[in-house]
Formats: sequence, C-alpha cells, structure tokens
Amino acid sequence: MSTVIVGQVASTARSELLFRDGDSLIVALVARSILEHDRLDWMFSGVLFLPETAVYTVLRTLLPALSVMGVLAVNAVVNLLTLYGAIRLAAGRRRPGRAPVAWSLVALGAFGMLALTETSSSRDALEPASLLLTTTYYSATVIGAVLAVGLVRRWFDARSSSTSSPSSPSSPLLSVFAPAQSRHSSGARTTSRGEDARRAPGPAALIALSGVVVVSTVTNPLFLAWATAPLLVLLLIALHPRLRGAPALRPLLVVAVGSVVGMLIRIPLSAWIADPGTGYAHPTELLRSAEYYGSLAGDRLITPAGIGAAALSLALLLICLLRTFRPGSRGDGSRAGGMLLAAYGWFTPLAMVVGAILLGTHAARYLEPIAFAPVLGLVAHPRTIRLPSAWKVTAAIGAMLLAAGAVASVPRIHAAATAPDPDVTCVVDWVNASGRTGGGQFWTVRLPKLLLKDPAQLVQVDHTLRGYNWLANRTDFAAGELTFLVEDAQTVRWQIAGDPQRDAVIGCGRYRILDYASQPLRIGPQRS
Repeated sequence: MSTVIVGQVASTARSELLFRDGDSLIVALVARSILEHDRLDWMFSGVLFLPETAVYTVLRTLLPALSVMGVLAVNAVVNLLTLYGAIRLAAGRRRPGRAPVAWSLVALGAFGMLALTETSSSRDALEPASLLLTTTYYSATVIGAVLAVGLVRRWFDARSSSTSSPSSPSSPLLSVFAPAQSRHSSGARTTSRGEDARRAPGPAALIALSGVVVVSTVTNPLFLAWATAPLLVLLLIALHPRLRGAPALRPLLVVAVGSVVGMLIRIPLSAWIADPGTGYAHPTELLRSAEYYGSLAGDRLITPAGIGAAALSLALLLICLLRTFRPGSRGDGSRAGGMLLAAYGWFTPLAMVVGAILLGTHAARYLEPIAFAPVLGLVAHPRTIRLPSAWKVTAAIGAMLLAAGAVASVPRIHAAATAPDPDVTCVVDWVNASGRTGGGQFWTVRLPKLLLKDPAQLVQVDHTLRGYNWLANRTDFAAGELTFLVEDAQTVRWQIAGDPQRDAVIGCGRYRILDYASQPLRIGPQRS
C-alpha cells in the first residue's frame, strides 16, 4: 500500500516537493555532511530534524547504489510504513472480538487516499497528507504525535485489563477517559490481577510515552501543538470528579514533564537554532491568516480531487465524533482508550486550525493534523466485522491487486527519481569543472549544491550577498568571496554594491550563471 501511494504521488507534479524543493533537501544535505565527515556547524530553523536525519542516513548507508532521489523515494515508503506501525500501536492489543490489524490497514488506506488526491507542486498548497512522504515537512512529528496518543490509549487499555468495577460512568462523554471500570459482559472470561499485569504493558507504555514526548519536543516544538496541548486538554477532562478516579493523572504528568524536559534540552542546542519559534507567531495578522487559509481551502475545493478529499475528511471526522460520544455498549476492555483516541481525532484538527489562525501563521504544513488525526477514529474501536464468504473473496482479490499495484509502482518510482534534469546537470557540471566557489539564494542553489562533488562550492547568500545561515552549514561562509552567482526565476533581484561588471553569463535552461571571476564578490555578514 505504501509503495502504491508513493508511486502515484511521485508520478505527479508533487514529485517536485519530494525530490527538488529547497526545504525538502535539508536532511539529505546534513546526512551527506555526516557521512563525508565534514565539520558540522549547521544552522537549522526551529526544527532539528533529528529522527528524519537518522533514518535517511541509515538508508543512505544501506543503499549506496541508489541516487539521492532514489533514497528519498525509499524514505517516503519508510515514512508510510512507520505511520502504519504507529497507527497499529494506537489500535490496541489483539483480543477476541477485535481486529486491530485490519482496521489499521483501513486507516492507512484512508490516509493514502487523501495523499493520492494531492498533485500540486506547491509547498503552500493545502495538501497536508502527502507532506509525510518528504524527509523535511515534519514526518517524525506526525509519527511522534500518533505514537504519543497511541501510547496513552495503551495505558488506558492496560488499566482496563487489570481493574474492574460494578458500573461504568454515567456520561458517555465523561467516560472517554474512564478506566475500564465498566463491567465486562457476563460471559467474558476473567483473569487474575497478576495475569492481567503480565499481559498489560501499562508502565512500559508510560516509559515509551516519555521517550516519544522528549525526543519529539527536542526535534520540533510543533509537537507541543500537535500532541502535547491536545492530550493535556483531553486528559485534564479525565480528572473530573464524576469520573471517579480515572487513571489520567500519570499520562498527564508524563506528557507535561516530558514536554518541559524536551524544551529544556533545546536550550544548549540553541546555537544551532535560528528561530526558537517566536518568529513564527504574528497574532496581529489574524485576519490575514484567516483569509490566507480560506483562500487555500477555496483553491482546493474547486477541483474534483479536492472535493473528494474534503468529503473523506468530513466522513472521518464524523466517525471520530460518533466514536467519542457513542462508542457502543460492548465492553471489550478498551472503551476508555478508544474514546480518547477518537476525541483526539476531531479535537486536534479543530484546535490546530483555530490556533494557526489566532497566531497569524501562513503555512499550510502547520495544519497536517487535519490529515492524520481523523484517521485514528477508524482504530478507536476496531471491532471484528463478520463478513460473508463473498466479501472475503473480494478482500483477497483486493489484496492481490494491491500487491500487483505495488510491483507496478516500483518502475514509476524509479522513473520519477531518475528523471533527467538537464538544467541542473548543466549547472553542476559547470561548477564542478570551474573548481571555484560561487553563491546563490536559498530556493535556487539547494538542489545543485546537493549534487556537487563538493557542496561547499555553492554558498547560500541573500540578494545583498550576506551569508544566509538558514538550514545551512556555516562552514561554507569561510570562503569569504564568490566568483560567480547562480540565479533562476525564484531569485530575488540582486543588490550588489558597486554593481560590478560580469565576465560572462552562462545559460543553463532555467538557470543562469553570472561569472565574476575578474572581480570576486565579498560575502557579507551572516543573517537568518
């Protein structure tokens, strides 16, 4: 399923975002520096990309025969497989009457259907599901958020397995976080507390939760908005006296303390963080932000694919609402955890959209929870559905078709990852042959820089030739001067003191190389 999804997305204009976008290449650039033992002095944004860099570096090491784009494609498949693993954890344990594996596959399929509707080459389009396929746009944070809420669900399941009470909470809404103090059905098999303790990984879930929260917060403070804040709100509700001792306090403390510890760990790392997060919030631009996101939604809804994605998202949100407030009466020992999962599925997207507008943000990628959170409603109560034999045959045929589709997707992925780009090749060949150091602006030079024999030959500068230390290795600025500039349609008009004369202009398709060999240009003070 993951291969089919990547194959389809990579075969559209969205491949630009997967393989050639300036932001999307930061992990590959850092991994190359690590593997080539460069002196590392990277300046990041507010995100450190720690898990993403680790995964890509391992793949790059294991797959030396693949090109950079090939490894990025494999990484996209790995991201989806990891999302499935997180969803499967959130679905809870196997037990009679439950089918967590089947429903986890359905959830991954629903997420994949959203990704398949996304075909724009723009990083600013409201197409959040396919962003998970990149190594940059917060794939680790998405997976970390799903793992966090899934581990909280596991904690409730473990408590439910080891406790019982004569009655369940009177309010379905409040029982969202009740331990399974609801009685098991009269015919259910009971076990001793000791046996349940051995089966139910309660403490292990909290230990794992603390690790996920700390690492996710360290690598990306956006985790606080996508996971920490929603979980704290939902778990605080669980402390209501009417819940009669719901076991929400421990996970609440783990999430809160883990987030604080993660932010504290970022302090000694601040020398490599260009913006700790405050620069992303502009509350005074609330109205402009609402207009911006409204415009993105309008652009999405004028296409059939966008309408289909919106209909699917709405259906998933309705499922989350139903499974929060009407989870059913069947006592399978996971009602409380499942209701929490479903509540997260609708509350988080709503809170994230409202919060993004109130903070005056202008980035569609901040709204990724609208894609991944609602699918969790499908695994909130993964009850077994008895299918007629004809349906089982249909499911088997569907599985075989998926397998065939995966095989057929491999050549599509290979074609997208190895698609020739003569313009970039022209720039790379010229710079390699020159043996000199030049510069260019962020969106222009990232791709050629990654493909050079020595990436330090292209220094990232702004339009005034100041060193632009944003997602860049600051060791590059030691060059001091540039003998050429690379520009394209994304380049802001140069403002160079003295307006020096060029020796030549070399055309490379969508790129131009401005040669200043006889009058080298000084690199100005660094900025970000």
